[in-house]
Amino acid sequence: MKTYCLALDLKDDPKLIDAYEKHHQEVWPEILNSIKSSGITSMKIYRTGNRLFMIINASEDFSFEKKGEMDNKNPIVEKWEALMDQYQQRLPWASSGVKWVLMDEIFSLD
Repeated sequence: MKTYCLALDLKDDPKLIDAYEKHHQEVWPEILNSIKSSGITSMKIYRTGNRLFMIINASEDFSFEKKGEMDNKNPIVEKWEALMDQYQQRLPWASSGVKWVLMDEIFSLD
């Protein structure tokens, strides 16, 4: 099992943040199926202010490249991503075209 942590900011507007959270209370079934079929076994998103933090647990064969290829071929995922994009704001250090930035683990208490 692999664990990934990612970060993204939302536009700093309480109404947009509220709308974003409401969308995530009723995620489209096609999006949930897409996430699961990519090898992701669990996903959680946390928020503080306008900063989001996502924790993904995935199978050993999961890759972001494979997930991206799957997403690019799925018009429902593309529609969801376009909808979410109106609420999201890239982190200043994100590479071009990158929304969610993969975080580096700097401490672990095992």
